[in-house]
Amino acid sequence: MAFGLRADVLRPTGTERAQRVTYVELFFDLVFVFGLTQLGSYLYENQTPLGALEGVIMVCALWWAWVSTTWVTNWLDPVKLPVRLAVIALAFTAFVMSASIAEAFGDRAWAFALAYVVLKLGRAVFMVWATSRHDGRVAREFGNVLVWALGGSALWIVGALLPLPAQLPCWAAALGLELTGSIAGYPVPGRGRMDIGRWDVSGAHIAERAALFVLIALGEGLLVTGFEFAGEESSPDRVIAVVGAFVAAAACWWIYFDHGERIGSEAIQAAEAPGRLARIAYSWVHLVIIGGIVLLGVGDKEVLGHPHEQSLPAVVAVLGGPMLFLVGTVLFRRVLERRWMRAQLAGIAALVVVAACTPLLDPLSTGSIAALVLVATAAGETAERMARRAPEGG
Repeated sequence: MAFGLRADVLRPTGTERAQRVTYVELFFDLVFVFGLTQLGSYLYENQTPLGALEGVIMVCALWWAWVSTTWVTNWLDPVKLPVRLAVIALAFTAFVMSASIAEAFGDRAWAFALAYVVLKLGRAVFMVWATSRHDGRVAREFGNVLVWALGGSALWIVGALLPLPAQLPCWAAALGLELTGSIAGYPVPGRGRMDIGRWDVSGAHIAERAALFVLIALGEGLLVTGFEFAGEESSPDRVIAVVGAFVAAAACWWIYFDHGERIGSEAIQAAEAPGRLARIAYSWVHLVIIGGIVLLGVGDKEVLGHPHEQSLPAVVAVLGGPMLFLVGTVLFRRVLERRWMRAQLAGIAALVVVAACTPLLDPLSTGSIAALVLVATAAGETAERMARRAPEGG
């Protein structure tokens, strides 16, 4: 008997369904609200160089788990029952992974690693099984992904069994192997490699999925900040801090959604190698954007909890989020539009100046100024875009 799922579960091309984000995909995203909350709490409670490195490992793993599944649902149709069941199973695995974040470098290292490995291997095996009868090229290429996933999985499991000093470099090597495979096209001797430029991706679908994740990340930050504010008595400092957190989140929303989000789909559709462009813009660059939003929430908690206790970790938490977010969005626009956004570059420069002045500031004033920088960046980009359109309108 031929191997593979008999029913064709590939997304239909040339139809509205090819670009539609389904409800089961949104259900999958809900798990990552919990994951981002756990990650933000871990970073807040471990504001040390080691904690930062551990946080980088976990945010990369969390993002890679989400974005790799998003690529799968870009090819497969979640309306079909086998795909829907697979997405729900992957959501449960991601839930276990998220629940293990607080002790990922402690007593639950094995649970975090095992859940991540099951997610990786299960996703690749399902893709090969679902496509082998209907699209041999995709099945062959995901067979290569499976080979690389096996190598990375060994590093994750071994790292979970080792003591902490060896766990961190082992897991870092596992993520490095995944990144290397993605860049190189997952080459396997005798099987060739992925030709990413030929990937037939739905630009509208992947752009909307990424935008929804950005929205979820911003909402999670507001949720955590709101609970932090509501849990203690109000004071002028805390009111200023929570208003600043909302203003910063709104400015980030404006910077990402006012124009940048809409051009992703158009750029991918017009690209000669749409798969390669989508991979750079959404798999890689969006990791920086999401990391910035997560750190933004950590900074908000720092300002609420210690408004007048300035320290290096506080400066990193309060300014690191806006900085990473602006760096990520300026790279995103550079990849899609082949130009540098002047307003965002100016915002990055302004944050550098604020960082130089932090010995004279406390976290509350630092966070307030950073929020104003984000607002100025959003206003500057909008003004720049309207100025470019004015001659066309005339």
